[in-house]
Amino acid sequence: MRHFLDFEKPIAELEGKLEELRRTNEAGGLELGEEIERLRDKAEKLLAATYAKLTPWQKAQVARHPERPKCLDYVAGLIEEWTPLAGDRAFADDAAVIGGLGRFRGRPVAVLGTEKGRDTDTRVKHNFGMAKPEGYRKARRIMELAGRFELPILSFVDTSGAFPGIEAEARGQAEAIARSIEAGLAAPVPFVATIIGEGGSGGAIALATADRVLMLEHAIYSVISPEGCASILWRDASLAPQAAEALRLTAEDLKRLALIDQVVAEPLGGAHRDPEATVQAVGEAVAAALEALTRLDGATLKAQRREKFLEMGRQAVA
Repeated sequence: MRHFLDFEKPIAELEGKLEELRRTNEAGGLELGEEIERLRDKAEKLLAATYAKLTPWQKAQVARHPERPKCLDYVAGLIEEWTPLAGDRAFADDAAVIGGLGRFRGRPVAVLGTEKGRDTDTRVKHNFGMAKPEGYRKARRIMELAGRFELPILSFVDTSGAFPGIEAEARGQAEAIARSIEAGLAAPVPFVATIIGEGGSGGAIALATADRVLMLEHAIYSVISPEGCASILWRDASLAPQAAEALRLTAEDLKRLALIDQVVAEPLGGAHRDPEATVQAVGEAVAAALEALTRLDGATLKAQRREKFLEMGRQAVA
């Protein structure tokens, strides 16, 4: 059964009636084809009208949709000969960060991502996509490995942020994130990152200091979650919708601010309505970005990538 968000309730009612009519029609006895077609057209128009005017808070809800394709869905749909790599060679393996080697459209690549999980068991296993220091150290290890063997890096980011627990802080969370960012900036190979759901704070940036940062149409990318922002500024998490508006966290906002490079369109109604089409659309965008980057040598890639992120800082100061 499809999960509907609060603002989708009118769509849910229409689609529910449509399903009832379909079942009645299949049972026989009534000619309902014309009524079904009319209701289907009405539901599609309502869906298009609703998604054409989503607020930033509603986009945050879509970005978090439980049926939205996750990092491992992109790996399964885009990467052949997938070989996962585990551990940071210092403490442990962190299942919140996915890493490994494979082939993307025949090209050997290194792959990174944050995995939230889909059900209770997998969410617990992957710590809801919130990485600990060992996760970021694993990411750094794989980025350095990619540089050594001249493998392009692809990353798929979907995290509310780094794990905030005291044990993560005790093991050097901030240092691990900083080193991962440093490794991304220093990689002498093409690096394409895609924000597929939530891009939360430094936990996301650690896997997204890329030559090209792509972002799905209804994904979000921000220094803090709307709820966290509202709690800090106004001591009231219920003001998250207002915080989402102020944070400029949508793909449209970030493209306009030159903080991402490309917005990848989602199927009508969001990625969760057609995960397979979404994965393939991301694959096309990644392939195009990678094709342009593979023409550049390592020194040029590093210089341009560094300048790109420095320019963001200059704009912020200005």
